[in-house]
Amino acid sequence: MTVFGTEMHLVTFIFVLVECVFFVQQLVIHLQKPSEKKRLYYLILLGLLIIYNVAGGLFPDPDLGLSIKLQMILAYGSGFFMGAFFPYYFYKAYDMEELRWQAKYGVLLFLILPFFVFFCILYPLFNDLPKTLWYGLAIPLGYAFFLVYKILASIREKFKDNKNSVEAILTYAAMCPWALLPLFSYIETSQFDEVIITNCGFIVITFLFVKQVIYENREAFEKLRQFDMQKELDTDELFNQWCEEKGLTKRESDVAEQVSRGLTSKEVADKLFISERTVTKHLQSIYRKSETKNRFELINSLNSYS
Repeated sequence: MTVFGTEMHLVTFIFVLVECVFFVQQLVIHLQKPSEKKRLYYLILLGLLIIYNVAGGLFPDPDLGLSIKLQMILAYGSGFFMGAFFPYYFYKAYDMEELRWQAKYGVLLFLILPFFVFFCILYPLFNDLPKTLWYGLAIPLGYAFFLVYKILASIREKFKDNKNSVEAILTYAAMCPWALLPLFSYIETSQFDEVIITNCGFIVITFLFVKQVIYENREAFEKLRQFDMQKELDTDELFNQWCEEKGLTKRESDVAEQVSRGLTSKEVADKLFISERTVTKHLQSIYRKSETKNRFELINSLNSYS
């Protein structure tokens, strides 16, 4: 079933619609936190997937006003560039160092270069799509199987000390469909089957990405909480040292602590269950011992000490 009188399958349109909504949502988050590089890599991957789905769904169509040659180049090009960025995404987002050469150089030599030679140069010259597919996909197809092997080795290395084997399996399952994109083109997989396989793989990627972000945010929150706790402990320790140096009694230290927090004498009295007159007497003693004249000087003395 196609939509709007185009060649795009209904399933493809649904995936594109959902992915566009998710792209906008992630883009807003990225603009708020531009330092999160992993989200940027994910956005690029998602953007390439949307382009791939749109191009693969609409092209070729003689009613679009573009030449069939250009449509075929755009359709296959979207797949090549999507497949080329995929190893780079996992290399950067998951720190898979074993994929470094493949992500930076291998995909350029064995995916992008054959695309430009066969699809962008030879195909427009000779207008022979079957031969272009036969020869132009030969090198990418062989490289795709090699890349699957390298991906498996990288995942094994990444998760060798990790007992969570499920995550390793999901990572491999997410990567394989995109590494095998040349195979789908070579055997002329239907739009429906190709969209289902590749987008389901991307759903797994999204699950892993969200899981990773949640884990990293929790870790960052825990570090921040521990830092705040340590800072509070350090502040308390400095305050106790100040009180000890000034020779304050336990009750005078309690009063000084509450005053440093900005409480009035009445509020201090209510907090410590003593009379306001007693608070005033303690404050006079604190001023004398700390060589201060009023609350303002007392607080400044505490702040300058810490």
